Amino acid sequence: MRLVVDLNRCQGYAQCAFLAPDVFAMHGDESLLYNPEAAAEQRENVERAVAACPVGAILLELTDEDMAGVPSPDAVAGTPSGGAR
Repeated sequence: MRLVVDLNRCQGYAQCAFLAPDVFAMHGDESLLYNPEAAAEQRENVERAVAACPVGAILLELTDEDMAGVPSPDAVAGTPSGGAR
């Protein structure tokens, strides 16, 4: 998983640092530090941090390796593909 933060858009609300402290940290009042190559174990926390950013400054890019363990939507729903009837 790879992270990109638009530091021009970031306003320093620090929601990401609160939700994923092993990946994001505030340096001073407004400067954000982050690990662009966050560990797979941090995925859930990172997804929460991305969703919580009030200005949408964090982009999360999942690789094929990250998606390997994720079941397809059809498998989760337990319905055959093909849509509603």
